[in-house]
Amino acid sequence: MVNRKLWFRGGPERPRPALAEAPDFSAPSNGDDSPSSISGKRLLFINQYYWPDHASTAQHLTDLAESLAARGFECHVLCAQSRYKPGDPAPPRFEIHKGVHIHRVPATSLGRKSTLRRMVDYLSFYGRAVLKALRLPRFDAVATLTTPPIIGLVGTLLRRIKGTPHVCWSMDLHPDASLALRRMSPRNPVVRGLAWLSDQVLRRADRVVVLGPYMADRILLKKVRPDRVTTIPVWSRRDEVYPVAHAANALRRRLGLGDELVAMYSGNLGLAHVFDEFIEAARRLRERSDVVFLYVGGGPRLAEVVAAKEREGLDNIRILDYVPREELRLSLSAADVHLISMRPEMTGIVVPGKLYGIMAAARPALFVGPSHCESADLIRRAGCGFVVNPGDADGVVAALERLRENRNLARQMGEKGRQVFLSTHEMGPCCHQWFELMRGIVGHPRGVEAPAVAAGRIPAVASPAR
Repeated sequence: MVNRKLWFRGGPERPRPALAEAPDFSAPSNGDDSPSSISGKRLLFINQYYWPDHASTAQHLTDLAESLAARGFECHVLCAQSRYKPGDPAPPRFEIHKGVHIHRVPATSLGRKSTLRRMVDYLSFYGRAVLKALRLPRFDAVATLTTPPIIGLVGTLLRRIKGTPHVCWSMDLHPDASLALRRMSPRNPVVRGLAWLSDQVLRRADRVVVLGPYMADRILLKKVRPDRVTTIPVWSRRDEVYPVAHAANALRRRLGLGDELVAMYSGNLGLAHVFDEFIEAARRLRERSDVVFLYVGGGPRLAEVVAAKEREGLDNIRILDYVPREELRLSLSAADVHLISMRPEMTGIVVPGKLYGIMAAARPALFVGPSHCESADLIRRAGCGFVVNPGDADGVVAALERLRENRNLARQMGEKGRQVFLSTHEMGPCCHQWFELMRGIVGHPRGVEAPAVAAGRIPAVASPAR
């Protein structure tokens, strides 16, 4: 259970338990970064989704595995043959793509429209993944993500049975998320058992990689050793997402957009997010033809946005499906400002990674959520947007009107965001941190602690956004 007195619940930031000091990862180290330094070392990554899926975990794991393979590791991925989006064609059971050996196991693909469907998909992958992992030869290290929840248990088993060092890549926390959203009862003995099991997986891992300091706070409360907690944010890619001027943006032209201010929500519309403030802003601005709300993506809460649009005749709301990853630069650049949201109770449980793509596209962000969390702190430090309290639709409208009247302000905020993105949240520096982490782990025999590698706090780079 989460302590309700946690300092990230509100108020000013307080000092946190110190993690290990981190080297500077903004550029390659002076040490041996050549393939020969890790020649023959074999890594296994386990996650339900991988290339060619568009799920966030699939895209980041694809980037990481391909990056480490290019540096000399022999990388293997164990994932599901089913797809994140039901109906997409199933890829082959085994293939090698860009140097990564992909092992896929059959699993159901009922989709994410209900908890029951997701649970069936999760369980079908669990069973197959355990059997496949035990049949594969021993690896020098195994890294597990968090789709499905507690898939890290496979890493715990491999650590115990085969002596394989285990790294937990904590993309989010379960069952913490369901408890925070009150979709599970903490008094339920099954839920208590899952929480205990999840905590045991984290405590027994050789390393736990978290996405930011607030998530690290949560992990430390689970009695994970501080020297085993490493903070590495997720990322976007400078060669994949970069600013495209409106005049040269083919997607914006296809959508028939001219000089309107386009406020875009891009990605998953999930249970951890809020949309009431954005819908209310659309209501208040419905008579203004120069402001458009564009939702690109899908998710369990998309139906609420569609219902509001149709029920109230909100023609200033437009909805598109996910775009292919190769068109992401066009999609993100089509916006003038990006909308992000997060429920306050999800602080430290999830970290919206979409902010880094927004910064890469040099567009400002308008975040509705807790005043202290990874996203809010970064927006203030970088000066790349606005932070609005939950329930403050007036604040959302005011920010949009300010950007509509001052396009130069939007440009300045976007440029600040891209500068910070390139130095701290681009794929190169982040994947280099992973390289150093994994090289340190595979270079030490079982029972000998590898030197702790933890990413430092992102430095302050600008005054807070107003």
